[in-house]
Amino acid sequence: MRKLPIISRSWMGLTVLLLLFILISFFIYSQKPKSYPSYVSDSPAPTGVKAFYTFVKNEIGGKTWSYSPDLLPKEESHQLLVMVEPFFTPDRKETKAYLDFMKAGNTILLFKNNPKGMFDLNTGPFEESPSTSNDLMSVTNQNHVTFKAEMNSFIRLYPTDKDQLLLKDAAGAVALKRTYGQGQLIVTIAPEWMTNGNLLNHDHLPLILSLLDEAKPQNILFDEYLHTGKGTAGRLAVYPMWFLILLLQGILIMILWLWKKGKRFGPIFTPREDTVRFSDEGIQALTAWFIRGSRYQDSIRIQADYVKHLLQEHWRIPYSKEWRDSISLLEKKWKQMPSSEINSFLKGLEIILEKEKLSKQEYLLWSRKLDRLRKEVNEG
Repeated sequence: MRKLPIISRSWMGLTVLLLLFILISFFIYSQKPKSYPSYVSDSPAPTGVKAFYTFVKNEIGGKTWSYSPDLLPKEESHQLLVMVEPFFTPDRKETKAYLDFMKAGNTILLFKNNPKGMFDLNTGPFEESPSTSNDLMSVTNQNHVTFKAEMNSFIRLYPTDKDQLLLKDAAGAVALKRTYGQGQLIVTIAPEWMTNGNLLNHDHLPLILSLLDEAKPQNILFDEYLHTGKGTAGRLAVYPMWFLILLLQGILIMILWLWKKGKRFGPIFTPREDTVRFSDEGIQALTAWFIRGSRYQDSIRIQADYVKHLLQEHWRIPYSKEWRDSISLLEKKWKQMPSSEINSFLKGLEIILEKEKLSKQEYLLWSRKLDRLRKEVNEG
C-alpha cells in the first residue's frame, strides 16, 4: 500500500487540530451568558432598564432612539426623550440639537448620577450626611408627599431661580424642571430607580411615574445614542463570537496555505546583475571608451547637458535657456564664483560646445570646470 508523504500527513494533522480548536471554542463561548452594559433598554440584567422600557412600550407607546440628535424632530410633537445614565457627555453640536428638540415643544427626562456638564446643570456635594439606613431616604415632592427611595448619589442639584424643584430630600434637590422655549428639561440624580433590580423596590416606580406626568408625553423615546453613538462598543461587537472565531481560523488557514504554496512576504531585492551595468562600473567603462576613441566633443556635450538638468532640478534654472542667457541666474546662485569669471566661463563653454573637435587638453580643462559646477550645484 502506498504511504502518504510526510508533508501531506503533517498538513492533515494540523487541519484536524484546527477543526478541534474551532469546535471547542464554539462550545465554550456559546455557553457563556451574554453580558449587557448597564442602563440600556434591551438589558434584562439587574442593572438594565428593560422592565420599565417594556412597560412604557406596552402601556403608553414607546421605542428606542439610536440615531444622532440632529435627526430628532424640530417641530412641536410633545415627545419625551428619556436618557438613563449616558455613557458620555454630548459635544457642543449634539447639545444644540437636544436644545432645539426641547425648544420646539418636547421634553427630555434625564436620569444621571451626576449631570454636571450637561445642559449647564450645576451640582455639588451635600454638606451634611443625613442619618439614613442602607441609603434609604425620605423624598418629598411639590405637594409635600413623602416617598421612600434609595439614593446612591453623593451630590445634589443646585437649582437656579428659573428652575422648578420637583423632588428633594434632607440633603438637597433630587429632581428639578427647567424650561427651554416651548419644551422642558426634567433631571434627577437617581438613575438606580429605573433599573430592573430596583424598579419595584420602595417607592421608585411612583416617583418615576410622577416625573413622567410632569411631561405629559404623547410618545416616549429611550435614547440609546448616548450609550453607543460614540463607538463605546467596538465595531466587532456587532458580530457573534462564533463568527469571529471562524473568521480568525479562516485567516490562519489562508496564511498557512499561502505559505505551503511557496508565497513569501517581505521586501523585494533586485538582482545585482540588473543594476551593476548602470553603476560606477558602467560609467568608468563609458569614460574609457570616449577617451580611447578621442570622442572628447561628445563627452563634453553630455557633461554639459547633465549639468543643465542639475541646474533646473536644484537651482530652478530652466533647461531650455541657453548658457549665455543664464548669466543673471547663475550670479545669484553660484556664490563661489565671481561674476566676471561666470561671464567668461559661459562664453568659453559656448565656444567649446560649438567646436567640432577638441584636444585632450581642452577636454580635461573644461571637464574639470563642469565637474566643479556640478559639485557646487549638488551641494547647495
